[in-house]
Amino acid sequence: DKVAAATLCEQVHQPIVELMRRRGTPFHGVLYAGLMLTDAGPRVLEFNTRFGDPEAQAILPRLNSDLVELMLASTRPGGLAGMTLAWAPEWAVTVVLASAGYPDSPSTGAVISGLGEVPNGVEVTHSGTATTNGLLVTAGGRVLGVTALGADSQSARRAAYAGAHAISFDGMQMRSDIAKGA
Repeated sequence: DKVAAATLCEQVHQPIVELMRRRGTPFHGVLYAGLMLTDAGPRVLEFNTRFGDPEAQAILPRLNSDLVELMLASTRPGGLAGMTLAWAPEWAVTVVLASAGYPDSPSTGAVISGLGEVPNGVEVTHSGTATTNGLLVTAGGRVLGVTALGADSQSARRAAYAGAHAISFDGMQMRSDIAKGA
């Protein structure tokens, strides 16, 4: 929710941005924080100056503003000051389909089927795919991201998992708890 997001920005992002400003190296651009929410509060796993995937796959489908315009503005002094971002009100949930052996030793070459069976409105993003002899195959650890929007977290979750379950390949794995407690 908006309160939680504002609190995370205040506790995680803003101190880093302020420190960089005080050091004479003000930050311009995207500052992504990979977080783990724990009983003791948020813990930072990583900072990055780009959107990660699959995180971007769950954020960008809700963005109604012009992404290119926003990215260009974020590189200039003043950044997004004065700009208004327009967001769709729906929730978004992304389920990652991973290959056998991921993350330690992902397998490749498994034929992917079922993309034509994914329900309308569910978006599939290719991450670790390739074509071999005209067939779509796995070519990395994170193979596909399956994203759905919904009026609430659970309808988005149901739609994303419906899309994920339409797809198959040998050794396919996915987490079953994405957005379960949202």
